[in-house]
Amino acid sequence: MFPYHDENATQRPAIVTIAIVALCVLAWLGYQGAGTEQLLAASVCNRGLIPGELTGLLPPGVEFPMTRQVICVTDPGTQAENVFTSMFLHGSWMHLIGNMWFLWLFGNNIEDSMTRPRFIIFYLACGVAAALAQVFADPDSAIPMVGASGAISGVMGAYLVLFPRVRVFTFVPLGFFMTSMALPAWVMLIYWMVLQVIGGLGSIGAEGGGVAFWAHGGGFLAGVILVKVFTNRRHLDQHRKHHWQPQRVGWD
Repeated sequence: MFPYHDENATQRPAIVTIAIVALCVLAWLGYQGAGTEQLLAASVCNRGLIPGELTGLLPPGVEFPMTRQVICVTDPGTQAENVFTSMFLHGSWMHLIGNMWFLWLFGNNIEDSMTRPRFIIFYLACGVAAALAQVFADPDSAIPMVGASGAISGVMGAYLVLFPRVRVFTFVPLGFFMTSMALPAWVMLIYWMVLQVIGGLGSIGAEGGGVAFWAHGGGFLAGVILVKVFTNRRHLDQHRKHHWQPQRVGWD
């Protein structure tokens, strides 16, 4: 399922959400060379989160091949700052586009329920929780981890708590055909979370790179737990008073 619209109007411009999207896009186009092989590999190696570095279980000098020409080598020290830098880097165009779409779809409403400084802290806290969950699951891994999906998973967890009954319009493949379906947010989000748990269990013992399922699960759980701490009651009440009206959204 791929969500593309929700019936949940915001009351204030989503300035922080837009800024995060802009930072990720600028990092991709500038620092990562829009996916150019050498720059992409170097950025992921140098600023991605390597669990074994953070935990100290990997000594300096451990090699991990990134491309045929580039080998990533672990550095001395924990490189703790990469917990944050990794949140703004991505591994491909589709990785970036998918993450930014989900962030925009769900993030604007969560930002609307908080003050903007609170949303920044909430977003980063979910990203840290996601990273630590993945590190805990594979503490001696030499594989760099990048992507905003852990923090965005926290945003989705917060959405489940605050707006579980909001209708989310979703593309659903039926064989060779694609249809549009309106689902309560809780159905889509719990379905997504179940997929992450299944994927995480399936990744146990696997070698090589892939999707950081445990980061998604950790971020989602952090969002569920932290959202009530960061929500601004006045902003949330204002948001909820402006009831969204069901609209026909689909192919026509």
